Amino acid sequence: MDNRTLNAAMIEAIVLSIIARSPSYGYEIIKRVGDMTDGAIEWAAGSLYPVLHRMEMNGHIESFWHQPEGERKRKYYRITDDGQKALEREKREWSTVERLVHELWRPSPAAD
Repeated sequence: MDNRTLNAAMIEAIVLSIIARSPSYGYEIIKRVGDMTDGAIEWAAGSLYPVLHRMEMNGHIESFWHQPEGERKRKYYRITDDGQKALEREKREWSTVERLVHELWRPSPAAD
């Protein structure tokens, strides 16, 4: 799968969806995407972090430092109220696209 095309179109919606479930750090987001797609989508840290910074500047996410027991300190991201609103917009838009593609890919009835 061409990740560049996917990234441009969906990366923010995917990131918002992941951190809406629970706060996460960058590598964890990358790993979740890879695991959820059985490796079909692989993001590099260098492509994710600029997106996270932009999303934070736009007020859709906020960062905080956290050090779980026995682990190193990491920068986590959580969704904000504005980010939750943006995610709901994204869901509506992608649901529309999904319905359209599903309809277009349905076998067309045979012409008489």
